[in-house]
Amino acid sequence: MASKSSKHIAFVGNPNAGKTTLFNSLTGSRQKVGNYAGVTVERVSALRRVGSFECEFIDVPGLYSLTPASEDEAVAVKVLEEETDLIVCVIDASNLERNLYLYSQIAELWRPVVIALTMTDRVEQAGSTLKIDRLRRLLGCPVIPMVGHKEKGVKELLAAIESALTTPTEPTLLSDIGALRDLQVELARRGYDHSIGALRKEVLNEHSTMIVPFVEIQPIWDKAREAAENASFADPAARYAWTAQVQRESIVQTSPKKAVSLTDKIDKVLTHRFFGLIVFVAVMYCVFFSIYKLSQPFMDAIETAFGWLGATISPRLEGVPVLQSFVVDGIIAGVGGVVVFLPQILILFFFIAMLEGTGYLARAAFLMDRLLGWCGLNGRAFIPLLSSFACAIPGVMAARVMPDPKARLATILVAPLMSCSARLPVYMLIIGTFIEPQYGAFWAGFALFAMHLLGLFVAIPVVFVLNRGILKGKRLPFMLELPPYQMPRWKDVFLGMLNRGKVFLTTAGTTIVVMSIIIWAASYFPRKTDTGLPENEAAVAQLEYSVMGRVGKAVEPAFAPLGFDWRISTAILSAFPARETVVPSLGILFSLGSGDEAEAKLGSKIREAKWPDGRQLFTLPTSIGLMVFFALCAQCLS
Repeated sequence: MASKSSKHIAFVGNPNAGKTTLFNSLTGSRQKVGNYAGVTVERVSALRRVGSFECEFIDVPGLYSLTPASEDEAVAVKVLEEETDLIVCVIDASNLERNLYLYSQIAELWRPVVIALTMTDRVEQAGSTLKIDRLRRLLGCPVIPMVGHKEKGVKELLAAIESALTTPTEPTLLSDIGALRDLQVELARRGYDHSIGALRKEVLNEHSTMIVPFVEIQPIWDKAREAAENASFADPAARYAWTAQVQRESIVQTSPKKAVSLTDKIDKVLTHRFFGLIVFVAVMYCVFFSIYKLSQPFMDAIETAFGWLGATISPRLEGVPVLQSFVVDGIIAGVGGVVVFLPQILILFFFIAMLEGTGYLARAAFLMDRLLGWCGLNGRAFIPLLSSFACAIPGVMAARVMPDPKARLATILVAPLMSCSARLPVYMLIIGTFIEPQYGAFWAGFALFAMHLLGLFVAIPVVFVLNRGILKGKRLPFMLELPPYQMPRWKDVFLGMLNRGKVFLTTAGTTIVVMSIIIWAASYFPRKTDTGLPENEAAVAQLEYSVMGRVGKAVEPAFAPLGFDWRISTAILSAFPARETVVPSLGILFSLGSGDEAEAKLGSKIREAKWPDGRQLFTLPTSIGLMVFFALCAQCLS
């Protein structure tokens, strides 16, 4: 946690300017992910020492101007105006004119500014030359040329930050705000520290009471209001003219410009109305096929490790049967039943980060805009829905910043229908047990892909009905910037994958352990007196006699049409607080009927499970029905 004496350094820039890549280069694994106070916008920060200063780096949500159009942009503006000691303005050199518009407003916040000029290599590849010294003079602040994926310029940027904290410079201001600066000085003398931007809002507010205690500076206040009004009217046209002039003076075309870039050539295929969708479906299929195929060796290793752990600890606790069962069947079986599926979750996040790093995710949003358009949504819903494939919580949080309130609500309502990573263990268990051994890896991958598509195909008509009824309204236009294609920065990919995997374990882990203990207790108590039955039959009789067995028996008729017995029904009920607990629940419910539970795998146990009359419990239709039930059932306490 940052101390009160820490310097707050905000990193701000247009979307796709390379801000996150730069932030990752500077902070690495020190990042802390949370929320801004009072809102659901994600706050990413990290502590780092810069020279003699202890600093908190803050990754501010991307924005195009300081006039907020959404909740995340409003949060960004508030952070810049109230929380920062220095601003690192990340500017894409290949889109200098457009990016400078934001800088022209940031300069008026009257904070020290350092410019990180990213993607300078693209300017050179386009046959142009950057005049860095000229740009520094025009902007009046340090300008550090950088190439993010090579970490070029990182040391120079840190040195510039330290220098700016030690000896702040005055950035060039576009508008005439001398009177505002005079007011700032007078208020500072009286113990009030406000940025130029905050003062502009105050003097333009007719109901402001800031001046009441300081009647003697009323003339300065009036001059500041006049200056603010004039600057406000002149802002847009003057800013655009200024940004164009700065670009003309700081970038020189040294060789003929290419008529069609490589990105444009690739986009002719990947954003095509027909071929683009084919590529999109193929990419998504490859992702889910890889999740299944690549994760299997790691799953086997984790499963073996937890089996060995249970077998090692069990003999040491034989003298205390309750404790032995609690540790082996409750804690080890419960936690191990979820950790074993961590490889698929990591691989899923790896592919999401990689597709984002290449620039393809933006194209996917463009394609999905056409698909979602007929039901009342647009491409803005794609990222929240895609995030929901990992977990509905970040998907809902991402949807909260959508500008259209009705589209936002519709997206939030259907986000839980996306097959989140918590459902993945159920799919992997059923597919690995009943589909892959009989039909092969191709159909196993297809089944996993189909389960993820099912939620999306159900969500679309649901949104269609909502937007023709209670959420009926005019659809807002969708504008999206398509970044150039590039090789992903592997450090960012792996860092994002590990961070999300850690969040999954820490957030789901507590719930899973608690639920595993509750399920174990409910299946262990009350104890049945000695019946004289063989060991396996006695274990089954004990399970039916327990609280868990009685609850399962009570709800079995409701689930019987789906082919579920009381054990499957009980596991489903245990998954309502958190879907992740269904596999540990099945492990506990089916393990107790086996004499070699430490060594046997859950897959083999459910494959051999039978009804009391000897019929196979898990037939192929029952197995598929269980996956479909979890795909469409939106139960989750979180």
